[in-house]
Amino acid sequence: MLKRALIGLIRSQEQTGEKASLPELKTRYYKLSRDSLWDEVVQIFKKKPGYKVLHEVKNVGEIVMEKRTVTGRVQDVTLTIFSINPLKSAIDVYSASRGSLGDLGSNYRTILDIYGTIDKKLAQYKITN
Repeated sequence: MLKRALIGLIRSQEQTGEKASLPELKTRYYKLSRDSLWDEVVQIFKKKPGYKVLHEVKNVGEIVMEKRTVTGRVQDVTLTIFSINPLKSAIDVYSASRGSLGDLGSNYRTILDIYGTIDKKLAQYKITN
């Protein structure tokens, strides 16, 4: 955590992906069609306190949200949901803090919170590597 905070002094964004160096920031996969995963994720974050869904662009697979941190800063969060095959989909997350200073690792923690929330709700569909 200290390393994330130190990196966060200068960085104000974090993202997940296939080639992420940290295992917790790797793309997540689920045994659900893209449409089913989309519906589940939209419902989760419309109800989750602290998150505000701003835009849903289903044909592109993007959900754009805002999250307020405990310090009052605003983070812009984009979830990208994409289809691997008809019965398997994946989610990547991009989170960036507004403002010029670093985030002290808050974007990293936001991504862990998002993945944790989705994994808990969709545990039966999660594909572990």
